[in-house]
Parts: sequence; C-alpha cells; structure tokens
Amino acid sequence: MSSAPASSEPHDAPAAGSSVPASRSIAERWKMEAAPVRARLLLRAFAWLFSLLALVVMATDVHGRGGAQDFSTYPEYNYCLGMSIIALLYATAQLLRDAHRLSSGWDLVAGRKAAAVLDFAGDQVVAYSLISSLSAAAPVTDYMRQAADNLFNDSAAAAISLAFFAFLAIGLSALISGYNLSLEALV
Repeated sequence: MSSAPASSEPHDAPAAGSSVPASRSIAERWKMEAAPVRARLLLRAFAWLFSLLALVVMATDVHGRGGAQDFSTYPEYNYCLGMSIIALLYATAQLLRDAHRLSSGWDLVAGRKAAAVLDFAGDQVVAYSLISSLSAAAPVTDYMRQAADNLFNDSAAAAISLAFFAFLAIGLSALISGYNLSLEALV
C-alpha cells in the first residue's frame, strides 16, 4: 500500500493549458532563471564601463584656455556629464547589489516584487535620462563640427558615443528587468 496521496493525474502530466509536463517546466525554469541574472550583471558592467569612459572623456575635454573649447561653457555638455555621473553611480550600486545577490543568495532589497520594481524603474529612469542628455549634446557637437573639426569636437563626439553605449547597456538591462517584473506579476 502506498502512503502517497492519490492523484487523478500522473506526476509528469502536462500542466493545465500546457503541453510540457509540470515537473519538466519547473526544472527548465530553474535553469533559465540564472541566465537573465548573469546577462543583466554583464550589461550593468558594460554600462558602468561606458559611463565611466564617457565621464572621463567629457570631463577632460578642455582644449585651450577657456572660451569655446571648454566643455563647461556648454550647458548641453554639462547635462551629458551629469547624466554620465548619475549612470555611473547607478550602475555601480546595481553591480554591487547584483554581485551580493549572486554571492550570498539574498537581495539587499526586501521582497522580490519590490526588487523587481526597483530594477525596472531605475533602469528606465537612467536610460531615458541618458538618451535625453545625448539628444541635447549631439546637435551642438554636430553644429560645431561643421564650423571646425578639431580635437575638442572629436572628444565631445567620443564622449557622446560612449554615453550612447552606456544607454544601450542600461536599456537592454531594462528589458531583462521588465521580463523579471512580468514574472513577479505572475507569481
């Protein structure tokens, strides 16, 4: 006589509305849960690197003595520099949080749903702020490059490009965060 409770469905029967057995789908889900976490960690590392490089290139874009070849005289470049700093700080905090989560197994933010909302909202705000600063700085650089193609303009264009790569990394991280948030909504 078996002590297991009787069930009308076998153990590997398909879950309701699915053709995949329930036990198999859970095992596949466990294997797939680590992939988005690693991808998001890698994307945030790239965002950190690109925002650091954009910050350094923009902050050192001072050629000549003041005047037209100093980034601080242009509010669009100051905005781009400020957003690069914010993106760097955000990426640093999220990298440390993700590294802690992977190494210890628990998150610094209480509650999985709260952590998913924080990740998604933070990624969205920083990504859109970065692209906003880029869209302000790019036309100024383009206009100045038409007048004179020099090291100042080339440095500004390089910083804008690096900040754009940081935006791409954070934007892709936002896709993964949105996916994780949608999974939390289902639980």
